[in-house]
Amino acid sequence: MTPEEVGARLVALLAPVEATPSVSGGQRFARATVDLPPASWPDALRAARDDVELACDFFDWLSAVDELAEGFDVVAHLWSTRLRHGVLLRTRLPRGAATVASVVDIYPGAGWHERETHEMFGIDFAGHGELRPLLLPPEFEGHPLRKEFVLASRVAKPWPGAKEPGESEAGGGRRPIRPPGVPAPGEWGTTPTPAGAGGVGEGARGGTPARPAGERPARPAPGARPARTPRPDGTADGPDRPDRPAPDAGGAQPAADQPVSGAGSGGPVAEPLARGDRSDDDGSTA
Repeated sequence: MTPEEVGARLVALLAPVEATPSVSGGQRFARATVDLPPASWPDALRAARDDVELACDFFDWLSAVDELAEGFDVVAHLWSTRLRHGVLLRTRLPRGAATVASVVDIYPGAGWHERETHEMFGIDFAGHGELRPLLLPPEFEGHPLRKEFVLASRVAKPWPGAKEPGESEAGGGRRPIRPPGVPAPGEWGTTPTPAGAGGVGEGARGGTPARPAGERPARPAPGARPARTPRPDGTADGPDRPDRPAPDAGGAQPAADQPVSGAGSGGPVAEPLARGDRSDDDGSTA
């Protein structure tokens, strides 16, 4: 069956309920989508499962979308393992009364999905019986996937993800844009008082700076260099070095490993023998 045929078949099974078929996605990802009123939510899932032509025996997932003033869209995806087609069922709940019937008696696998949707969006599933926390600790307050929920981590530190379009790696560019739902600095939360502060809970947001502005050391003017500490006498050009012997009249200097005549021994040093005056161990001359 094509996505259009799947949607038309489900609408026919739900008559006279006002349901609207459509197709979402495209090409091989196209999926039949049926919008229906909340009162027909369990009947639609049961019809998609029990009908021979649809035979959607596999419950894939269930979640919700926050549409702000328009309410919440609860969406479920069903799949037929035999006929290889699927269908998306969608219903809209008012924001002030976000409640719909549970479908755990039709698809037992929907239990965890309904618990997560209740936890993240605050939507109640009547008849579930066990909507206890699934992902968050019991003391957590609020519903994180609602668009009005303030993400405290985005207020406390910059978002570590990709930069906004137009910003370079070196920074600058466009001014920072606050994520949706995040208030301006100074309008939310409290600032803890640093260690050593003069008081507790002072200021518009609570807390005081660790050091008053008047006690901060003055910064040098741009381009100014601090005065250098003068060195002791004799160390201006580094440590003293022993005097080196002056070169002879021919301009040659003694080698570094050759001793200088009269230096260090107090007496004359024998000159090296000429090549013809040396003798080998056997008495012959070189």
